[in-house]
Amino acid sequence: MTVTLSREKRTVTDAGRPIRHERSEPGGQPAPQPRAQPMPVVAVTGAAAGIGQALTTGLAASSQVKRVIAIDASRGDVAGVTWRVADVRDPALGGRLGGVDVVVHADVDLAPDSDARQRRAFNVRGAQTVLTAAAAGRVGRVVLISSAMVYGARPDNPVPLPEDAPLAADVDASVAGDLLEVEHLARRAQRANPGTAVTVVRPAALVGARHSPLDTLVTRHFEAPRLLKMKGTAPRWQFCHVDDLVSAVECALAQGLDGRLAVGCDGWLEQEEVERLSGLKSIELPPRLTFGTAQRLHGLGVVPTPATGLRYVVYPWVVDCATLRQAGWQPRYDNAAALRMLLDQRQGRHAAAGRRIPRKEATITAAGATVAVIGTAAIVRRARRGRRRTDP
Repeated sequence: MTVTLSREKRTVTDAGRPIRHERSEPGGQPAPQPRAQPMPVVAVTGAAAGIGQALTTGLAASSQVKRVIAIDASRGDVAGVTWRVADVRDPALGGRLGGVDVVVHADVDLAPDSDARQRRAFNVRGAQTVLTAAAAGRVGRVVLISSAMVYGARPDNPVPLPEDAPLAADVDASVAGDLLEVEHLARRAQRANPGTAVTVVRPAALVGARHSPLDTLVTRHFEAPRLLKMKGTAPRWQFCHVDDLVSAVECALAQGLDGRLAVGCDGWLEQEEVERLSGLKSIELPPRLTFGTAQRLHGLGVVPTPATGLRYVVYPWVVDCATLRQAGWQPRYDNAAALRMLLDQRQGRHAAAGRRIPRKEATITAAGATVAVIGTAAIVRRARRGRRRTDP
């Protein structure tokens, strides 16, 4: 891929170093050009499915990458890569990183139905092992795939959030809580092992994996028959197509971008536009009733995620992709196109409160609300109104 830098009209070479305009040395001779660096060998964890599979496929086709090493607990079906079977939690992972220049760690469990303790152990232990193995193996860079969820979803969030905004996600048993802990590990690893650079990539709500559709709280929200809306708030939606995530990682590798990078479509969609594009209507409920009901249902095991997970489908967490944009990167997809792809991939699946449900049960739930929590809240409200009408 050739990346054109917008401001200075410089072009990134295959070696990832910009071509500089010639300068004349004293005596009229052109200045010597920097030697081209070899293209990196990139290892991708979680390469057999989901985000990791998309990154493996995309980077294998990149002109910026010499070779891709695919790492997973079982061999996948991506062609043109070298497979090395390994569990990312195994301390012996370092032995699988021989000859690797960059590790892209994408083996992260984001599924709403995962047991919270097991998911936390997998996500945190996996990131810790990858960071330690990379440092021990003198790998030059680790790219951690995180999420813009770490910024938190709040009704008063600025739109968009700057990349250097505080990480305000809830420190709980949610996926966002896992990713907060992973990012803390990344900061400590960077201080302890300065020879291994760490780049953290924070995509907006991911959609679009063709071979292995993504399963997240946001994708399940659009499998429900209604969309949830909080009274007094204005939801705003931003997505990130996995192809744009791939090109963002490619740009980060080519230009050696450090630090934290937000990735997503330009701008955002208002709730009214989401309803028009999806054909789904919203149900509006008071926050206190909804979050209280959701937490009770979570405590009873009815819904898989804490009530704080609902924040990500009712409050804004739109990000500004300033660093990548300044580097010349641009998303290929807009939010409307990304939403259409999400809607196309939901066919035949139904969800309530983040829990997959049979079609028959989904039809019943549809009469009440978008998710089990909404259905329960609506039933409670109707029952209260009915008691008031019948009381003497």
